[in-house]
Amino acid sequence: MNQHDLDVLDEIQRRVLWLATRIVDAANHDRATGDGVKVGGHQASSASLVTAMTALWFQHLDAEDRVAVKPHASPVFHAIQYLLGNLDRSYLPRLRARGGLQSYPSRTKDPDEVDFSTGSVGLGAAAPLFAAATRRYVDAHFGARPHSRFVALIGDAELDEGNIWEAVADPATTGLGNVMWLVDFNRQSLDRVVPGIRINQWRGQFEAAGWHVVEVKYGRRLAEAYSKPGGEALRDWIDAMPNEQYQSLFGLTGPALREQFLDGAPAEVGAFTEGIDDEELRPLVTDLGGHDLSAMLDAYAQCDAVTDRPSVVFAYTVKGWGLPIAGNPRNHSALLSTEQVDALRSAQGLTSETEWDRLDPASPAGIQAGARREALSRAPRERALGVTVPESTGVRANKPISTQEVFGRVLVDLARDREVGRYLVTTAPDVATSTNLAGFINKTGVFAPTEQRSWTEDRMLRWTESPAGQHIELGISEMNLFLLLGQLGLSWDLSGQPLLPVGTVYDPFVLRGLDAFLYGTYSGSRFVVAGTPSGITLAPEGGAHQSTITASVGLELPGVTFLEPAYAGSLDWLLCDALGQIAGGSSPAATAAPREDGAYYFRLSTRPLDQAPFEAARARIGDAVLRRQVVAGAYRLVDAHQAYPHLADAPVVQLAASGAVLPEVLAAAAELAEEGVAAHVVDVTSLDRLYRAWQRTLRQGVRTATVPSVPGALRSAFADRVPVVTVHDAASHAMAWLGSAVGAPAVPLGVDEFGQSGSVAELYELHDLLPGSIVNAALAALALR
Repeated sequence: MNQHDLDVLDEIQRRVLWLATRIVDAANHDRATGDGVKVGGHQASSASLVTAMTALWFQHLDAEDRVAVKPHASPVFHAIQYLLGNLDRSYLPRLRARGGLQSYPSRTKDPDEVDFSTGSVGLGAAAPLFAAATRRYVDAHFGARPHSRFVALIGDAELDEGNIWEAVADPATTGLGNVMWLVDFNRQSLDRVVPGIRINQWRGQFEAAGWHVVEVKYGRRLAEAYSKPGGEALRDWIDAMPNEQYQSLFGLTGPALREQFLDGAPAEVGAFTEGIDDEELRPLVTDLGGHDLSAMLDAYAQCDAVTDRPSVVFAYTVKGWGLPIAGNPRNHSALLSTEQVDALRSAQGLTSETEWDRLDPASPAGIQAGARREALSRAPRERALGVTVPESTGVRANKPISTQEVFGRVLVDLARDREVGRYLVTTAPDVATSTNLAGFINKTGVFAPTEQRSWTEDRMLRWTESPAGQHIELGISEMNLFLLLGQLGLSWDLSGQPLLPVGTVYDPFVLRGLDAFLYGTYSGSRFVVAGTPSGITLAPEGGAHQSTITASVGLELPGVTFLEPAYAGSLDWLLCDALGQIAGGSSPAATAAPREDGAYYFRLSTRPLDQAPFEAARARIGDAVLRRQVVAGAYRLVDAHQAYPHLADAPVVQLAASGAVLPEVLAAAAELAEEGVAAHVVDVTSLDRLYRAWQRTLRQGVRTATVPSVPGALRSAFADRVPVVTVHDAASHAMAWLGSAVGAPAVPLGVDEFGQSGSVAELYELHDLLPGSIVNAALAALALR
């Protein structure tokens, strides 16, 4: 690149620096919030990436490339999008305002197009890695898409996050030559200048994982100085200088800077700098490669040339580059004063009337911006898959069967569907066989970028690895599971191919991947995950493998529909409906519930249940109505007045339960009938859908000052306003709200302490889940009327 082009990019980066700084300044000084809470922002953290991001968007990137932006550099991203003409000017003063620019880049909430949401440290960095793994899968199954580079811009402190190294080390992410991570190596964290630089450790870890490593440490001034006589001593001194000492130089000028720089330096360095005046010394010794446009573009080119493995670039930068707070140990969330902003505006040749202007379209910089806007424009992507997922696979069982086993059967049946099966892709963190994906794997194979020879024969599991496989096996990392599911669920956008992603994990370890689970749903990803087995029903395994709070997590996670069926037929309907919703609402059963955008979390069990009670309800209610009620969230499994006609005038109680505890609840209902109490049994298949339906009616009433109605799903399952007992192999509070929803006293039973090893009956006894305890709870609920 010639000097003229570099000068044009330099003009652009100076305007980007100004706009990013002013965006934060306006949010804090121009806008009154009236609540006394500071708005905040990160002017210094933005400034350190101005050069790297200018070089990317205004020179290096193509339209098909996808980039995750460091959270604290979001003002730089929005400034670039504005200069490219992709963001309306009205948004610039509205950082961190309602309906304005988000604090951190958001796929679902920002007005400009964001490829990857970032904010939770470490996850935005790993997301492009798994997006590239998804692209490799898509290319192998559906034909090569236009070439894309998957780029992550991350802070050096993010490398302290464990999930970074889990992602780097996973076999599923090896050999991805279209991935580049750019580390903003400013050597400052939130609280301090980092004492000591861990570059050698990090370089070694990346290289051990098979990555290509590039360091961009020095700018052109320093590179030229090193080539002169005595320059080698200068380089050795800068390399050896304590990080805290080097960072302190950015706040100094003149003789003070020279004195600080030479403190402890060899005599040869002092001799070398004698001929350099004070005004020239500062830009020389602070000339870092991360702020040299030519050096950064060269680093990007080096990464492009390596196509057989991921690349990482360590770009040496200074936090607060170009600002008066550069290098200050406390500059992380520091704000420039009004006087400092005024001085920066004047230095840009701008006024209060022109400060938000775009680049002059007739100037070289404006022409470059216009050309880059055209080069980076993208066609709209289609999210809907355009296939019809059947409302049911027709799975039936003539003997007791667990929901985990049914889940595997339904997936195998769907894999046989010529229209649907090719879009299914499963993944698991080394638990595929123990979560019952073996049948699917036997049918479709395991995905590998190249054909792999199998050295053993297993009649139960044919682990055939090839590009045609539809199961992606991960190492033991639940974070990686949810990161991959999140990117598979966004493949319609990032790879131009919708998929039907399904993951499995031991239910207690959903919590290990919770941050990545939340990240995926916040990003608008759509997938199915089955947590199985769950609860203390996994009795002999002990407390470390028994989940108690996962039901609450599923209920409370935004963008997630939590489902906990007990019987084969209901699981079949619910899973087909979920995949139909992901496919674009094309499932006939999808109309049974309001349109949902998000993920589906099935909490399943290995406990075999007798299917006769469900089949009896099917005969009583009919398939069409029962399916609608199951998908909506609940149905009356046992109607006491029909089952026990002699109890027509008896006291009435409702026993509501989910999942594996239904046999105990049914037994309790029979005991209550013997004691003269009519106990309806309600099978709650989705606490989530019931709760959302209840909340919709309540909020409508609040907002319109009218009496809230009772939603249909609750009305049909809980027809009578009578006392309720909730029974759940999970924390008791997850279902406790049903009493309020029904408008009756409630006694919640559940698991509110850590479990231990034992039999199911023994642990159910400890936690009051046996029929006798349920009966006593029902009598207590009746007494509360």
